[in-house]
Amino acid sequence: MVLDLFKKPKYVTVHRDEKKEIPEGLWVKCPQCGEILYNKDIAKNLKVCRKCEYHFRLSAAERLSFTLDDGSFVEDDANLVADNPLDFPGYPEKLTEARQTTGLSEAMVSGEGSILGCRIVICVMDPRFIMASMGAAVGEKFVRAVEKAVERRLPLVVFVASGGARMQEGMVALVQMAKTAAAVKLLDDAGLLYVSVLTDPTTGGVSASFAMLGDIILAEPGALIGFTGPRVIEQTIRQKLPDGFQRAEFLQQHGMIDLVVPRSRMRETLARILMLHGCESENVSNS
Repeated sequence: MVLDLFKKPKYVTVHRDEKKEIPEGLWVKCPQCGEILYNKDIAKNLKVCRKCEYHFRLSAAERLSFTLDDGSFVEDDANLVADNPLDFPGYPEKLTEARQTTGLSEAMVSGEGSILGCRIVICVMDPRFIMASMGAAVGEKFVRAVEKAVERRLPLVVFVASGGARMQEGMVALVQMAKTAAAVKLLDDAGLLYVSVLTDPTTGGVSASFAMLGDIILAEPGALIGFTGPRVIEQTIRQKLPDGFQRAEFLQQHGMIDLVVPRSRMRETLARILMLHGCESENVSNS
């Protein structure tokens, strides 16, 4: 027994190239607090960081599933697309790539659905599609959604996320600002409710048109909202901007939006707004 203590120990060779491979997409790093999060966990939490409450950007499909009653959504104009009006080099290829990546025909998804039994017309912008920039197709989808809301006497709810007008379409894209703003006037003339929900980011020509024209304007926490980015403004005026400038909370403090609503309370908040504006659904009144 004692002699065994002086025997040469046996060594085991570990081959480092035999490490287990971890599949990609299982984990994500929170850009705000740096926490490493398990994708399935944040999906269960509506894609909100449990540590710092950072709201990750959502696809149109995720937004619809988190907001509407199960099975209530019926999409309109799914195949509505625009061409390349300026023959902009590489634009058709960029559109093809965006469509393959997202499975969408354009940066906005529109249709009809319900929130706790209240029927609405809804538009959702998807930031994965060329940063949800607004071109002719997005502008036309919005206008058609407005026309449907007027025809069916339904409220319009729009979830906005955009980098602005689509530069590859030039003036055709810029005209959509006036076009969508004029469409909002149709809702006003018809006495119908228009709720705009601003998410990260809401910038450029979209923020300067239909995004900021809602009867009620909500925003998700921390959303960047403005026409030009804060870095460009600082470089132009050569001054340091206030902390939180152009974030949702800053805009609420300065009267630009009505309420900052966490994602976990968005569905309930929208339902109560609809109830206050005439929805008689039992599901809403009892919620």
